[in-house]
Amino acid sequence: MRNPSFYVLLIVLVILDGWLLSHPNLVGRAGVFFFDYDYLNTFPKALGTVAAVTGVALLVCWLVGRLGRVLAGFLLGVLMAVSVYWLIDSFTLYNSGVYKLTGAGFRAGAILLPGLLALVFGKSLAELVTNKPVRR
Repeated sequence: MRNPSFYVLLIVLVILDGWLLSHPNLVGRAGVFFFDYDYLNTFPKALGTVAAVTGVALLVCWLVGRLGRVLAGFLLGVLMAVSVYWLIDSFTLYNSGVYKLTGAGFRAGAILLPGLLALVFGKSLAELVTNKPVRR
């Protein structure tokens, strides 16, 4: 935790994402009800969902960082690639079709979640690459 401002920014983005996901427009509310997305009904549930996903990503980064440098770099690179793919897929999905009617805030929140994961995995990968290895 060398840079606490990253974690402050992450907390702000998690709160923002939870708020955006819990406030869709009328069409989005119907979709949340119809598809039984109970974890997005209220702000506390959406905030808990986003915080849990981000917390698991931070835990995975910490656990992967404990592995060897090469293996950790490979795994973090794969996780980064998957999260960037999910970000691009979410962007294209929520800006086309029926999802485009759910409201700008809800769409932004749905796109921000994979963006948060890409941010977490990217920071861990950047720290792994830029830090010198520990000599034992």
